[in-house]
Amino acid sequence: MLILNKDFWEKKYQTNKIGWDLGMVSPPLKAYFDQLENKDLKILIPGGGNSYEAEYLFNKGFKNVYVVDLAKSALKNIKNRVANFPKSQLLLGDFFELEQKFDLVIEQTFFCAIQPNLRQKYAEKMHSILNDDGKLVGLLFNAKLNEDHPPFGGSKEEYITYFEKQFITEKMELAYNSYENRKGMELFVKMRVK
Repeated sequence: MLILNKDFWEKKYQTNKIGWDLGMVSPPLKAYFDQLENKDLKILIPGGGNSYEAEYLFNKGFKNVYVVDLAKSALKNIKNRVANFPKSQLLLGDFFELEQKFDLVIEQTFFCAIQPNLRQKYAEKMHSILNDDGKLVGLLFNAKLNEDHPPFGGSKEEYITYFEKQFITEKMELAYNSYENRKGMELFVKMRVK
């Protein structure tokens, strides 16, 4: 089995083998961000990579945006693009070891990048780091993808089983505004802590 550790992800960024990276904020997430009004929300983007989402939110006035990633190069790329992004909010480390609490977690290609056997643990960790009434919002692949390396795919029916005990699913439907090469493959999800 492939070991998806910090060395694996660091090498991906250093060799620019980051095919999942859109080079821009994902259109469904941009549309969601554009309707958010509370700029004081404490927001986390796990496995954020180059995190154009963090850049977009920060530039829109959301100053409590955090990114956690195993790859130092990915966090450095954010800092290089957004010089005034607080270094203390770029967290080098493992999402599963986070202890902070957040109001909103944005899912963008992280869930599909972890080993599928960690998906239940992901749901439990999300529940533990979200404040009361906190939300998990983002995109999940609704397609059969790779079985031996990321991105790992899945289905709506599978995903519901991970989250149903601890979250109220407010929305889990095909994204209508996906990036061109992802049309018909992404579910837009919005879940609230029970």
